Amino acid sequence: MMQSLVIGVDAGATSTRVAVHTLDGVRVGYARAGAGNPTAHGLATAVSAIETALGEALGSLDGSRVVASLAGVAGHVEEMAPALAKVWAGHGITAEPRYMGDVPIAYAAGSPEPDGSLLLSGTGAVAARIAGFERGTVADGLGWLLGDAGSGFWIGREAAKAVVHAFDRGLPVAALDRTPPDRGPASGAGGVEAGSGLLVALVGEHFLGDERPATPRAVADRLVRLAQADHMRLATLSALVSRAASEGDPLAAGIVCEAAGHLVATLRRVHRSGPVVLAGSVLISPGPVREAVTELLAGERVTTAGDAASAAAWLAARDHLSEPDTTTLHAAFTSTA
Repeated sequence: MMQSLVIGVDAGATSTRVAVHTLDGVRVGYARAGAGNPTAHGLATAVSAIETALGEALGSLDGSRVVASLAGVAGHVEEMAPALAKVWAGHGITAEPRYMGDVPIAYAAGSPEPDGSLLLSGTGAVAARIAGFERGTVADGLGWLLGDAGSGFWIGREAAKAVVHAFDRGLPVAALDRTPPDRGPASGAGGVEAGSGLLVALVGEHFLGDERPATPRAVADRLVRLAQADHMRLATLSALVSRAASEGDPLAAGIVCEAAGHLVATLRRVHRSGPVVLAGSVLISPGPVREAVTELLAGERVTTAGDAASAAAWLAARDHLSEPDTTTLHAAFTSTA
């Protein structure tokens, strides 16, 4: 007898993932595609990404076996629901997908308990209270321009700002080539603390490569122009900040400490009880930001989110499972590699 299938979708600002599972949690299909946030990239682009991932995840599987689906999408657009229903029908799936935001799904990726809190830091940052796997009170998540304190974008922007301001204050151009932490610029040179040469060099390499403007001010101007031309490049600096902090760079360590403080303060605005699920690339990856946040949350029950697309599949499956099976099978769904 053919087993029933459930589908989960995790569509975000940078990528889309679709997971296909049997009702006992076994993953039988999985695929990735491009950005699926309709607010950031437009409805057509988002739907196309989800359709591509869905087709690849299903492969030769019969769409008529799908009994439930849940699409978690960052960026809510009302037109998305009927557009997805059309895509599902095109694959022979008769049951239209439930459509919801990505926050409850990120939480469910880390806990089978219906009530708790989510702290997410990826490109953006948000905290939310979760009740019955529904989003409750939200803090931050206000976007890269006016909010998202402690996010990957915020961390990268702080690093770029510090480096730009240092060159604006006269940090020598030669600092771009000083990679070992113990050979950083002298204390006070351009306002950069002794030992912070690694982060300066990493930021310079990220934007300039082998290019070497003639003067410190020219370096600052060039960095500003490149960042303004593609502001999302700032988010990728987050990994460089983590690397520099891990190697003892004091400037990077200060940025990490401040980011962790912002994130935990945001969480405290919404958290009341239950587990705290850490999600997003900044917090699920081992590194100094995660370590600092975890230390600040000592005493809380902290878990880490697994695969969000598979968590969406688990949420979709809940209506077809008994209560004991729902909790027991959570790990089977979300821990699938």
